[in-house]
Amino acid sequence: MAAKPSGPVRSGPMQVGNLEVDVVVVPERSGVRLTVERDARITATVPAGLDSALLVDAVKGRRGWIYDKLESRVEDAALRPVKQFVTGEGFLYLGRNYRLKITDEAPVPVGLVRGRMLLRRDCLDRAQDELIVWYRHRGGAWLPKRAESWAQRMQAPLENIVVRRLGYRWGSCNRNGGVNIHWATMQLPAHLVDYVLVHELAHLQKRDHSAEFWSIVARAMPDYQQRRARLDRLGAVLWLPEGAQQ
Repeated sequence: MAAKPSGPVRSGPMQVGNLEVDVVVVPERSGVRLTVERDARITATVPAGLDSALLVDAVKGRRGWIYDKLESRVEDAALRPVKQFVTGEGFLYLGRNYRLKITDEAPVPVGLVRGRMLLRRDCLDRAQDELIVWYRHRGGAWLPKRAESWAQRMQAPLENIVVRRLGYRWGSCNRNGGVNIHWATMQLPAHLVDYVLVHELAHLQKRDHSAEFWSIVARAMPDYQQRRARLDRLGAVLWLPEGAQQ
């Protein structure tokens, strides 16, 4: 039987049996948080100074849950659509499906005109990147006012909001009041984008996922559990092309 590792954990990969865990040390945490990301990576967010043996015990104690989540992530990946950049293909924006139209003349590479999403023909070789740029631009214009409204309601110290690529996370935040939102979030219906915003704004007040954190979310959004469940289901089938996460 292999001896358990000992000593304080460090950020980076750690092998626990047949599971590889990405360890992230966050000094202000008070306990271990295990997450199975949408790309099936296992992440452990841990407090500074935690003994490696305690992390191993935590992972082993939740192996059943981890395997269930991994199986679910594989099923989700099979559902994720592969888009073709041809006239008639559908792309979501704020929950509504817009049909793509390839056009020879347009002032910008991608745009919405009379209920159609236009893609200029000379941009076909970089269509994926142009669409992502478009989602980021639209999010940059739409999200700040939406976020500010929620921030005022929650008395959250929001300083700025940025739309960017975030791997398989919907959002993130930092200690300076900055909130990042994944560009793919702009495919969601507005009420689910609101949940992502409220979640991150709550993190500006409470960094972990403790009962106190969820109480902050619940005060702002009493039906957050229903929205969160809907996000889990719909998020699995959004367009998120390989290689475009980072």
